[in-house]
Amino acid sequence: MERLFKLLLWQILLQQSSVCSYSVPADASNPSSVVVSVLNISAVLGSQAVLPCKSHRMVWTQDRLNDRQRVVHWDLLSSYYGDSRMERLCDMYSAGDQRVYSSYNQGRIFMPENAFADGNFSLVIKGVAESDEGTYSCNLHHHYCHLYETVKIQLLVARRGEDASEHWDGEKPVLVAREGSTVTLPCVNRQHIWTERHSEEEQQVVHWDRQPPGVPQDRADRLVDLYASGERRSYGPQFLRQKMNVSRAAFAAGDFSLRISHLESADEGTYSCHLHHHYCGLHERRIYHLAVLEPQRDSKVVNISGGGKAAADPNVVRGHNVINVIIPESRMHFFQQLGYVLATLLLFLVLLIIVVLLTRRRRQRGYEYNVKKYGEKDVNLKEFPVDTTDLTPHKSEDIRLDYKNNILKEKAEQARSFPAKNIDLDKDFRKEYCK
Repeated sequence: MERLFKLLLWQILLQQSSVCSYSVPADASNPSSVVVSVLNISAVLGSQAVLPCKSHRMVWTQDRLNDRQRVVHWDLLSSYYGDSRMERLCDMYSAGDQRVYSSYNQGRIFMPENAFADGNFSLVIKGVAESDEGTYSCNLHHHYCHLYETVKIQLLVARRGEDASEHWDGEKPVLVAREGSTVTLPCVNRQHIWTERHSEEEQQVVHWDRQPPGVPQDRADRLVDLYASGERRSYGPQFLRQKMNVSRAAFAAGDFSLRISHLESADEGTYSCHLHHHYCGLHERRIYHLAVLEPQRDSKVVNISGGGKAAADPNVVRGHNVINVIIPESRMHFFQQLGYVLATLLLFLVLLIIVVLLTRRRRQRGYEYNVKKYGEKDVNLKEFPVDTTDLTPHKSEDIRLDYKNNILKEKAEQARSFPAKNIDLDKDFRKEYCK
């Protein structure tokens, strides 16, 4: 139950942090990265885990000597004088002139002047002698990119009646040249790191990714980005940035190891260390599968004969119930939670105002209906039949109310009186009889 609570808390914090951060695919910068190692690392719950990621080729060195980090030199391994010994013949820096070490070879061996511009580092030997026999090595060194390449060529002097030839002995090319002739030992490398000057704008980039269990590589979460210029970008919530970190002197020492403190079960997953050096053409990826193990509880038995204390039962394991409470310390997280609370309160107030307005309007409608129903009683006269047979039209003459004497008043009243109604008694009698 405790582990389930931790996992739920971890998911909630990651979902909240996705509002302020963005997820970057695991290998979007260079999909052609080469996986150089895969390690399985196990660590105890609550301890610190170190995922080692070191590369001497990623050490940041600035060019303070006018592009002298590229150099080529020719060496000769010869047994002409009885013992095999290595001799330096000549060398050349990308920003300097070539140097021939032996005065005997001055003017008879040389490399092209535009070797670092053309990528042709071949050695030309004039007047081949028997002492020139041996194994030649063309050594290319790029101190900035930590690249070291060697090309070996064996030179033989043809005997009388033997023609010049070239063949492969299974390890290196073999050239057979006549004595006194001119021979060229080929060494060509036209890659851009040997033919172009270094630009410090092309910086190294290192980043760490994490894949939770069941998540594919293209949906991994970015943890941190490191640049040789000193820029650093961390992703995720504040507590995650504090527990997962890389040394500040990573590019100075070439150590980009990720240190995870206070391990929890939610830290399990697949971690990837991506090393990119775009100028030197370095694109490597190291994969680590991290598993978090439960600590072993050691039981101790106390000898009662010495101290007089009761011995502890080795079969009884007494553990402690520990609940890890993660309190984020970022101000952004505080304001984010405060915004959620204020938005919820504002929504509640809006709903409350709507309910109050609807209730008042309903009450007003009900009051008007009651007043109209009980206070104002409409009567439709068309619903009542009226018998107009007994009514006679009145005279349209003006009725004068001032009379000179009583006789005129009586005559006027007789004129306004209705005529007597004729009642047929026989007709009424017949109706009763027929019934």
